[in-house]
Amino acid sequence: MPDSPQTAAGPSLFLTTHWSVVLAARDKSSPESAMALEVLCRSYWYPLYAFVRRQGHSPTDAQDLTQEFFARLLAKEYLQAADPEKGRFRTFLRVALRRFLANEWDRARRLKRGGGHTPLSLDTTTAEDRYQAEGDDALPPDRLYERRWARALLEQALARLRAEYVAAGKTTEFEQLKEALTAERGAIAYRDLAAALELSEGAARVAVHRLRKRFREVFRATVAETVSSPEGVEDELRYLVGLLGET
Repeated sequence: MPDSPQTAAGPSLFLTTHWSVVLAARDKSSPESAMALEVLCRSYWYPLYAFVRRQGHSPTDAQDLTQEFFARLLAKEYLQAADPEKGRFRTFLRVALRRFLANEWDRARRLKRGGGHTPLSLDTTTAEDRYQAEGDDALPPDRLYERRWARALLEQALARLRAEYVAAGKTTEFEQLKEALTAERGAIAYRDLAAALELSEGAARVAVHRLRKRFREVFRATVAETVSSPEGVEDELRYLVGLLGET
């Protein structure tokens, strides 16, 4: 096993970003594009479920509508409307979902889940539990969607970072240090961390610094997967960090 988590992807990051792959191949059959789109959908479907629920649909209807929307999306019925110049998977999904709900939800909700398509396997039962627990009843659907999108990206980045530490044989270190990712620097209990990890306090500080630095890299790479070009990453990062600061 490696001794430390992997380093950032560097300049090659945009060679295989998921949304750029989808956009590049949207006019033709491409297994790579289909796989990239499915990865994105599996990772970031929950914000759309929350959007549908906040529009006033019941849990059962929201489950069926979300499944049917993604079944059609994966069949590439909507990809022709994707605008590479706008460049954000977040925006494309919301616009496509609005169109779907406005034009077809009454028919789609009567379909059995999947409606003749092969549905994406989504844990919509758990999604409803999560939706109820989160509250935020005062937020309009668009704002709720944006916040849940930002949180989904954060959760994805955390999962990837944890996987790196697990692969490096440092699961315990990650579990002990992860709270430091959201703590103010002055509030981090380095002495307690050092004792828990059997390190010197100086070594604990270095470990926290490395974790926070690597998280920024992983979060940036995760965000990059949802935009179509390098130029859009910094703006998207600033916007998402702002949303996370509100929650």
